[in-house]
Amino acid sequence: MPSAEHSVSIRRPVGEVFTFVADGENAMRWRPGVLDVQHQSGEGLGAIYHQGVKGPGGRRIAADYEVTAFEPDRRIAFRAIAGPVRPTGEYRFSPDGDGTRLSLALDATLTGWRRLLMGRAVQGTMESEVHNLETLKTILEA
Repeated sequence: MPSAEHSVSIRRPVGEVFTFVADGENAMRWRPGVLDVQHQSGEGLGAIYHQGVKGPGGRRIAADYEVTAFEPDRRIAFRAIAGPVRPTGEYRFSPDGDGTRLSLALDATLTGWRRLLMGRAVQGTMESEVHNLETLKTILEA
C-alpha cells in the first residue's frame, strides 16, 4: 500500500497556516502537480473541491476530493472522490514555539492490476506530494 508522510515547522501562527491550507484553492500556489482546483460545495467538513492534477505525459487527471474531518487549527482530513487512484490524507497542525508544526500523511489502497502497474508511480507521486510542504513553508514564511 503506497503511503508517505512529511512534517515541517513554519514560522507562522497555527491559525494562519490552517486557514491557508483549509482553502483548497490555494493548492496551485504550492503544489506544482495541481493544474486546476475549484471549490464546489460545502464549508469545512463535507466541502468538495474539483481538482485536476498532472498525469502521465502532463495530461489532466481528475482528482476531486472531499473534506472528511475538519478541526480548526488541529486537523484536516480528505479523500479523493475522482480519478484512477483514490488516496486519503490528513494534515495535522500543532503549535511549535511561535510557529506551527504541520504534517501531511497520505495513503492509497491499490489492488490487483493497479497495484502491479501503478504501485511504484503512485508511491513516487505521494512522496513528492508530501514534500511540497517545503514549498508551502517557503511561501508562508516570505
